[in-house]
Amino acid sequence: MTVPPPDHSLVRLLAGWLPGQRWFGGKDGPIDELSIGTATELIAGDPALHHLVLDVRQNGATDHYQLLLGARRELPERLEAGLIGRLTGADGITEHVYDAVHDAELTRALLTYMANETLVGPLQFRRAPGTGIRTDLDGSPIGAEQSNTSLIFGDSYICKLFRRLSPGVNPDLEVNLALSREGCAHIPAVHGWIELEPGSNTGWDAAGDEPVTLALLSEYLRTATDGWQLALTSVRDWFAQPAQPGAGPVVTAEGAAAVGGDFGAEAERLGAATAQVHRDLAAAFGVTQAPASALRDAVFAMNEQLDQVSAAVPELRPYAGAIRAVFDEVAAAAGPLPVQRVHGDYHLGQVLRTDAGWVLLDFEGEPARTPAERRAPAHPLRDVAGMLRSFEYAARFLLAREGDLPADTSEALEARAQAWADRNRAAFCAGYAAAGGPDPAAHAALVRAFEFDKAVYEIRYEARNRPTWLPVPLRSLARLAG
Repeated sequence: MTVPPPDHSLVRLLAGWLPGQRWFGGKDGPIDELSIGTATELIAGDPALHHLVLDVRQNGATDHYQLLLGARRELPERLEAGLIGRLTGADGITEHVYDAVHDAELTRALLTYMANETLVGPLQFRRAPGTGIRTDLDGSPIGAEQSNTSLIFGDSYICKLFRRLSPGVNPDLEVNLALSREGCAHIPAVHGWIELEPGSNTGWDAAGDEPVTLALLSEYLRTATDGWQLALTSVRDWFAQPAQPGAGPVVTAEGAAAVGGDFGAEAERLGAATAQVHRDLAAAFGVTQAPASALRDAVFAMNEQLDQVSAAVPELRPYAGAIRAVFDEVAAAAGPLPVQRVHGDYHLGQVLRTDAGWVLLDFEGEPARTPAERRAPAHPLRDVAGMLRSFEYAARFLLAREGDLPADTSEALEARAQAWADRNRAAFCAGYAAAGGPDPAAHAALVRAFEFDKAVYEIRYEARNRPTWLPVPLRSLARLAG
């Protein structure tokens, strides 16, 4: 299949298919224009594989999305989930075009190209120094992701395809390579990556000399367990414990630790691992002293985001006054602050528990932030605040999905949720401080401001992308603001 010009029916098929994808970030408005910015043939014949960068214009701005496009005359049933549509060429042959991440026969070529550091048109495939890459493994996509797509190759590799592309080197690649050079024990090893040569797509809003990162190939931690799932299991067990004699309907933290459902020890170990990664980040990228004016500017941005989200999400407005008061308190007491590279989007879904300890993933920053914001240095307690918010999320996630609970039961479970969150927040902070991180208790106002800023971001993100999750941050915000 030859990729057609922009006015061909493939563009119309893509414009109809794209809004239905979980990783598409423009679900809150119509597509004004879609064009194919770059098209590269990776495999010819039947089946064929093409790499596309789609330029999508919405609300006066252009975003860029990556697509591996497969083409087959006959589409096997196993690939029907990725079907985009059917096209008939000038030769009268009809082909099925589909999202090729589901096609192991085609995606195997990604490993071969990275192993050989192949250049295909504007695409450069890279292999990390000192590593080898197996090329005989089939890939299968993970189904749970939101903003990217990852392929698991056997028991060896995970290849993350960045769906929504940003100009320049992706922070996830930049940070992981830097931490690898520092010998950091809390990240998976990098094996390779794929990049788009600078200047290949004239439709980028921001030009630069850096290549655009398309994918990152890392060590696959087969026996690891997702931190979010571990936390939810703990919450379920905690909720299931019977009331203790004389304690009313609430299971106390100490009681839960004795009978099951406790996560405190893991939370403390996670805090220590976080502090170690922050030290390695400081060694790799350095630490600078930001003046007091920088913190006041940051608070101004927090208030600006609060105004925007309050206007868009009415449910936030009752808490805006309390949030703004915390922001203003931090601005009034602003002083010089050490800043460094941080994770940027830190929560329980970004960590894995392995036999050797905790591992941190996904250093690309918050999806709704600009590339400059994602790479900007920040105080490490911003990451701490993100994880504290995640404990609140985990504690109340099950409650938000139980809308038909009787009032008395709901109140009892809310009390248990608060006890679970409080215990694990404290354990995480204790582990973080004991391992050399700045003590959150000594910077309580700053941590609280970072927490509120993260909560406002979460509410904006959920309202745009996962409206059914919106009650989760709102429920915890009610307690924090109170």
